[in-house]
Amino acid sequence: MATILIVEDSPDNMKLFRTLLTLKQHAVVELTSGDGLLPTLDQSPPDLVLMDIQLPGKDGFTLLGEIRASPHRGLRVVALTAHAMAGDRERALAAGFDGYITKPIDIRAFPDQVARALAGERVTT
Repeated sequence: MATILIVEDSPDNMKLFRTLLTLKQHAVVELTSGDGLLPTLDQSPPDLVLMDIQLPGKDGFTLLGEIRASPHRGLRVVALTAHAMAGDRERALAAGFDGYITKPIDIRAFPDQVARALAGERVTT
């Protein structure tokens, strides 16, 4: 199927996302912070990036800016975040994220949301 890079610092969330995606036959690459993001993209560009916004070190907005300023600027990047206050989704989409999925995720809807993001749709919750 697809290769999906997950940038997520919570081990429990990472395990859940990995499980749901591998059940759909996706290959999953994991980063627990933004360290090494661009070298990882250079080594093997994924089909989709699911990125937490609140990360240790550089936050998801900063990392998205680095991706958009790199040769990987066209890569689809979906915010995967607990930031669910009024205006958070709009801020993420205005910053250039291709979608916005709130945590905790709906485990029944998540695989379909990822499939839609892979198909080029803007996914939001």
